[in-house]
Amino acid sequence: MRKLKILTLCYEYPPVGGGGGRVAAQISEALSKEGHDVCVATSGMKHLPVQEKINGVKIHRFACLRRREDTCSVPEMVFYLVGTFLPTLRLVRKWKPHVIHVHFAVPTGAVALPIHWMTGIPYILTAHLGDVPGGVPEQTGALFKFLGPFIRPIWKYAAAATAVSSFVANLARKAYAKDIEVILNGVPASPAPAIVPRDPVKLLFVGRLSVQKNPLALVAIAKRIAHLNWHLDIIGEGPFSAGLQAAMSSTGLRDRVEFHGWKAAREVREAMLRSDILLMPSRSEGLPMAAIEALHCGMTIVGSDIPGLQDVVVNGRNGDLCAMEDLESRMADAVELLIKNPERLLSYRKEGLARAAHFDLAKSVAAYEEVLQRAVESTAISNE
Repeated sequence: MRKLKILTLCYEYPPVGGGGGRVAAQISEALSKEGHDVCVATSGMKHLPVQEKINGVKIHRFACLRRREDTCSVPEMVFYLVGTFLPTLRLVRKWKPHVIHVHFAVPTGAVALPIHWMTGIPYILTAHLGDVPGGVPEQTGALFKFLGPFIRPIWKYAAAATAVSSFVANLARKAYAKDIEVILNGVPASPAPAIVPRDPVKLLFVGRLSVQKNPLALVAIAKRIAHLNWHLDIIGEGPFSAGLQAAMSSTGLRDRVEFHGWKAAREVREAMLRSDILLMPSRSEGLPMAAIEALHCGMTIVGSDIPGLQDVVVNGRNGDLCAMEDLESRMADAVELLIKNPERLLSYRKEGLARAAHFDLAKSVAAYEEVLQRAVESTAISNE
């Protein structure tokens, strides 16, 4: 198989961003280990080096006025486009990659498209939930209505398009009439952790404290299970941070809830290895990295019954999915049943560890490698 020069474009790349950025990093590093020459162009921040090499991947961070690692506003996305286009174009012309791997059609694809027009270098898209109309309607509905005509060419001229889940792929097909290949997110193989009971039961929430992740539901859940023995760790930051802390304090349960703020991937994994149940009251998900990582760490999942989580949780076997109607009450009941039945909880955790094999990074990387190779080959043939 031909060794490629691959430019990864992603407006978020660790330590900046959430699950999508971690996916971009995992794929880039794995492709580098396979012998490909991988370079990343991404958003910069004042406290991060402009250039560095991590696990074989060369990283270029370009100034874009982003203020926070954990979240990016629409104006900051515009600054990303303005600040990174010319430096990325110069990098492409100097380095001459064979192919560009674009994570997030919006906003990253808006950098890739004109570079493709100007250089002829093919790009493939990897779509995450926020990339497609209907994915996160409460956050992006108006944006897609306004920018729809400008977004369609990003999909049209992509040499290939992939999506991280069947849900995201179906939304993209409906919106853009494009062939989409589903490549599930994966996690590197690691030794299986010990599945042991804990007292108190350790609950965990990981994610942006935003409307999509629905973190305020944690307050109602905590109140409903106050009579049980548990401890809750919350990892993440976002617009609901202050409100969530205030609401949790008002319950009288603040001593059983610990807020950790934004944490690096290694620290999140360490927290998962110490925890039993991942709470995911999300309103929408693509294919959440937090859920996949939880399986690999021997956790079970109690969350909302939505398409993104349905790819990860086999209801009643390695977790419980609860209907959105009266979600907090249903999730509280599911958690209570697990706390009161330690054998059931251990069984769920063991089943989750077995299901983790479905989300193997090596399988994902092989699939991406094939798509990238095809894009290069098809471009070479068309240029003959």
